Amino acid sequence: MAQIEELIAKAPRARHTLDHVAATADTVVRRALLLGERFWLPGSRVLCVGDHDLTSLAVRMIHPEAEVAVADIDERILQYVDAQELGIRTFWADLRLGLPPSVRGWADLAVTDPPYTPEGVGLFVARAAEGLRDRDQGRVLLAYGASERTPMLALKVQHALYDLNLLTEAMFPDFNRYHGAEAIGSAADLYVLRPTTKTWPAVASRVDRLATAIYTQGPQSVESARSREDLPGLAGIEEFAPGLLAGDWPRDLLPGVPRVRLSTWLAKPYAADPERVAVAVPAGLEAVLPRVLLAARARRVRVLLAAPPAGLADLAELVSPVYDLVAEGSVLDAVRRETPEREADRIARRVLDNAHGKAANSWREALVSARDLTKRQARALVPGWADATVLELPAHRLAALPHAAADSLTAASRPAGDGSGGTG
Repeated sequence: MAQIEELIAKAPRARHTLDHVAATADTVVRRALLLGERFWLPGSRVLCVGDHDLTSLAVRMIHPEAEVAVADIDERILQYVDAQELGIRTFWADLRLGLPPSVRGWADLAVTDPPYTPEGVGLFVARAAEGLRDRDQGRVLLAYGASERTPMLALKVQHALYDLNLLTEAMFPDFNRYHGAEAIGSAADLYVLRPTTKTWPAVASRVDRLATAIYTQGPQSVESARSREDLPGLAGIEEFAPGLLAGDWPRDLLPGVPRVRLSTWLAKPYAADPERVAVAVPAGLEAVLPRVLLAARARRVRVLLAAPPAGLADLAELVSPVYDLVAEGSVLDAVRRETPEREADRIARRVLDNAHGKAANSWREALVSARDLTKRQARALVPGWADATVLELPAHRLAALPHAAADSLTAASRPAGDGSGGTG
C-alpha cells in the first residue's frame, strides 16, 4: 500500500480531457488482490486497457508470476510505467483507431476504467474483449459508476454492454474509490464480464464504427463533436494534388482520389506508394500525429488538423529520421528526407520506414547488413522493447531509437566473448 501510494503521488497529473480521475491506493491494491483470489494468475496475461490508475504496477508487484501489458493514449503514463522497470510491456494506443496488434488475442484477463459515457464504456470494453486470447475462459473487469441522480445514464451504459452480448458474471458495488469524481460519489462498481459466442460479431460491429467523441470533457467530448466540413485547410487541398486521402473527408471532395480510413491506414500498409498523401485528423485525435506520418511512405504528406498543432518541436524530433516538418496554422506539411549518412541514423530510418512491422525484425536485418553477424547474433543486440510495431511504440521509445541503434552497433563491434553483453 505504501509503495502504491507513493507511485500514485509521483505519477503524471490527471488530464481532464481524458476523463482522468485517480483511484485510491487501496482500490488499486484490492483490484490486484481480487484478480489473484478469483483467477489463476501464474503464467496468465493481464492487459490494462488504459492505466491512469496504475493498476498494472500493483498487479505486477503482487503477482510477479503474471505477465502484464498496458495500452494507453497518454505517453506520460507509458513512460512512467516503463520507468518502474517491473517488466510491464507498454503500447501506445488510441482505442478509437484500434488495439495494438501485439496485444490482440494476447490476454487472459483485461482490466479497464474507461470514460463514463456509453460511447466510452462500449469502446473500451470492446477493445478489452479484442485483447482476450481465450474466448471461453477470458474475462473483462470494468470499473463504472454513475450518480444516484442519473439512473438513465447507467442504464445506457448497461445497454452498451448488452449490445456486446456480455454476461455480467459478478458486480461489486462501490468497489472502486477515487480522489475526486464527486459527481458519482467518488465511487464506482466493478463488473466482471464474461464473453458469449455472440460477443465477437458484436465487438467487430462496434469497433468498425469510428466514434471520435467518447469523453465527457474537452474537444473529444460527446457534446463538442465537430463536423469534418469545419476542418481548416480544405480550400488548398486540390493544389496539393494528393494521390491518396486518409481519414474522414467530405464526400464531394476530389471524387476520383482513392480514400482510406485512419484506422485502416494505421493497421496495414497501403498497397501503393503514392507520391503525395493528404490526411485529415479530426479534433480529439491529435495524439496520433507521429504515427500518421510514420505510416506513410510518400515523398510528401499534408496533414489537416482542427487547430494548430501543439508540441510541434517534439513531433519534429520524433519523426526527424524520416521527415522535415513545416506548419502553417492548422496545416502540417512533411517532406521525406534523404537517406542519412550516419550509420546509426540509417538503422533508425530503416526501422521507421517499416512502421507496420515489428521494430525488432527491421533492426535485426539492418544490423546484419551493417555488420558480419548472423540473424541470431543481431537479434541479441536489439533491446526487448523493440518487439512491437513502430506504430505502437510509446513516444519515449521512438525518441530513443537513434541512440539505441548506436548502442547496438557499438555492441556489435566488440570482440566475441568480451563479457560486455547486449543492449538489454
